[in-house]
This record gives sequence, structure tokens and C-alpha cells, in this order.
Amino acid sequence: MQISSTLTLKTTQRSRIYQYLAAFTGTLGIVSSEMHYGWPSPSLPILKNGTYVIQIGETESSWLAIMPLIGAILGAVMTGLVIDILGRKRLILFSGVPFFVSWIVIGFAETSVLLHVARFLAGMTDGLSFTAVPMFLGEIAEPEIRGLLCSICPVLIVVGLLLINTIGSYLDISTTAFVACSIPAILLITFIWIPESPYFLLMRGRYDEARKSLQRFRGTTDVEKELERLSTAVQEQNNNSGKFLDLFTSPSNRKAIFIALGLRSVQQLTGITAITIYCQRIFIASNSFLSSAVATIIYFTVQLVLSAVASFMVDISGRRPLLIISLTGTGITLLINGTYLFIKNCTDIDTSDFDFVLLVTLLAFIIIFSLGLQTIPLLIMSEMFPTNVKAFALCIADVYFSVIASVISQYFHGTSSAFGMHVPFYSFAVCCVFGLVFIVFCVPETKGKTLEDIQRYLKGEIKL
Repeated sequence: MQISSTLTLKTTQRSRIYQYLAAFTGTLGIVSSEMHYGWPSPSLPILKNGTYVIQIGETESSWLAIMPLIGAILGAVMTGLVIDILGRKRLILFSGVPFFVSWIVIGFAETSVLLHVARFLAGMTDGLSFTAVPMFLGEIAEPEIRGLLCSICPVLIVVGLLLINTIGSYLDISTTAFVACSIPAILLITFIWIPESPYFLLMRGRYDEARKSLQRFRGTTDVEKELERLSTAVQEQNNNSGKFLDLFTSPSNRKAIFIALGLRSVQQLTGITAITIYCQRIFIASNSFLSSAVATIIYFTVQLVLSAVASFMVDISGRRPLLIISLTGTGITLLINGTYLFIKNCTDIDTSDFDFVLLVTLLAFIIIFSLGLQTIPLLIMSEMFPTNVKAFALCIADVYFSVIASVISQYFHGTSSAFGMHVPFYSFAVCCVFGLVFIVFCVPETKGKTLEDIQRYLKGEIKL
């Protein structure tokens, strides 16, 4: 009996190998994208202190920092228009080319204009990745491991941030860019062997190809029952017009947008993107006993470990408990950070013996943030929408993310420069209170539910 159970377990694990391979190879574009987002943390201080061939001022640095967010708006819109025509796999594979080119341009750039162009191009490709990859993973994953697979995206976000902060802290800007070229190159070499999403193939009427794709992702030839269920679901969803306006005319789609964008708002209003972009600047301001480079590497290493832990927990404990715990703890650490910075910068109290506080509280911030807020908003976003409008929905979600992250990053830069760094930290803490109310009353539990069950919930037919 024990031997039989062991063999069954091994078979189950082996049968899902293509799902795991698709998740790890497909998200390499997200790693490259997040390396671009994290690039300002080690690079802007160098560009501003006059030790590099290119020199920039304070205002130019703030725009250079958010340039990928601006590019992502255009990239998301373009992806939303073509992803149901060209397919998920082709677009994910294509993203490796502009990511590779953008790093090459940064490596050879001798003017700030080229840096802006390269980062805008990377942002456009980011809009592609964050529309296509979550959609692809949500469609290929079995319900039992969908939380884990879709959580790989936010985990590899942190991998990208850690990589660029580690490499960029010890290599010059050009060498860092050339090393970063390897990530999109690996994407191009590996993802080409991954099958297309069976959902997309069924949408295009390619039934036999969908069967073969599902057989490879499930590791078995016995897929007729699931294939019939997917085919029926896709046919029902595609009987609707599938127009952009369906996102707003359909009550279930409006509810999905409200939940998805609401969670993205809650996540970003903690200030996570601004803190990521200006991480080394924050640690420089703290005068910590550690160098800003080392403190930043520790910060992202902790975030990576906890994000990985959360990706395994999300299919065990559920989405809502992790979100509630994560947001509550995040708000508390932001409040402590703001209070310390206020005392340090706005009073005569000597804080020299407490310079470690900002490092410790920021580590606590990222630990508790990574338990839920880092991974779950993107996961739920990939679960909420039917196939006929999913491309439009993820496009809107990525545009919305880019806009709100840009605004919050500029808010952080402006208020911290004009009034002190404690002001944005206090603001983010207050936002956590409103976010907690939203999660408690508006976000459903989707653990272990099929995509079809989630659609029935959004239509009011069942409770989750």
C-alpha cells in the first residue's frame, strides 16, 4: 500500500512537469522586466553623483525611474488588441526580443536620451508580459496548483529586483546591462518548447491541437472529460460578443474588474513600487550601520524567501486570510517607519543609537507584505475573467497598475523631497486601513475553485 501511494505521488508530480516548466520559463520575461524596474535603485545614485559617462539631475532622475511604467501603458493596450489573435505563447516568446534590445541599448548608451528610450521600450514589453503571462498560467494550470503556478509571477518579480540590485551594486551600469541580456536570451531558448494554451486553441476552433496541448500539460492521454468541459466553457463565454464594452455592460465582469483593480490599488497604495524604486535612497537616508547596497540586498532576499513561502501557502490557507494578515502587518510597519523618520528628521531627539530601526522595520514590512500582498492580487486577477474578455481585462489592469504606480512613485519622490520622507510613509499607512475594509467585505475566497466556478460566483449563481 505504501509503495503504491509513493508511485501515485511520483506520477502526479511527473504529470505536471510541463505546467511547472511553462511557469518558470514563461515568467523569465517578468524577471527581465522587474530588473528594469529595480534598475534605478543602484543606478540613479551613480548617474547623479557624476562618476559615470552620463550625468542627470533630480527631476530627470524621477522621470527616468518611472519611464517603464509609462511604456507599459502602450504595451498593455497593444497586447490586449492582438493576444486573442496571435496567441499567448507567441507574445510571451516575442517579449524576449525587445527586452534583450533594451538592455543592449542601456549597455552602450552615452546619453540620457538613449536611457529613456531603452526603459520606455522595456516598459512596453512589460505591458505585454503582464497581460500575456498571467492569462497563460491561469489557463494551463489545474485548480489544485493554480495558486502556486500563478504565484510564481510575483515571486520572480522579486528575483528580478534582487538580481539587479545585487549585480548593479558591484558592477558598473554597462556591465550590469550586458549581464542582464542573458535573461531574455534564456526565455527565447526555453519557452519555444512549451505548448500553446488549450483555452486559446479552443477559442480559435483548433480542437485537435487543444487536445494535444492538454495532454502535454496534464501528462496523460486521458483528457477527454476535461477537454469537453473546457470546450463547453469557452463556447458559452465566446457566445457573448467579447467586445471591450462587455467588461462594463456585464454585471459579472464589472464585479470582476472592481475586485481585480481594487486589489491592485490596495497593493500599490502601500507604496511598494516607490519603495522598490528608491530602496537604496531610503537606506542612505537612514545612516544605517550597514551600507545601503548590503541593506538593499538583504531587503530583497528576505522578500524573495517569503514570496516563495507564500506561493506554497496560498493553496493551503486560502487567499483572504493571507491578504488580511499581510495588509494589517504592512500598515503597522509603515506607521513605525513614518514615526521613526519624523522623530529623526523633524525633532531634536538624538536617534543615532537607533539607526537600525529603519532597516529592521523595512525588513518587517517586506516580510509581512510578501505573505499575501506580493503574490495574491496578480493571482486573483488571472482568475476573475472569462476568456472572451480576459485580454481586455488584463490590458486594463496593467494600464491601471502603470498609472497608479507612476502617480504613487512621483508622490513619494515629491513629498519626501518637499516635506520629509515620513509624509509618504504615514500616507501609505492610512491607505492600509481602507484597503483592509475592502478585502474583508469585497474579496471572495477562490482557493481550489475552477475558473468556471468563479464565473458562476460572479454571476450570483453560487457562493464561494
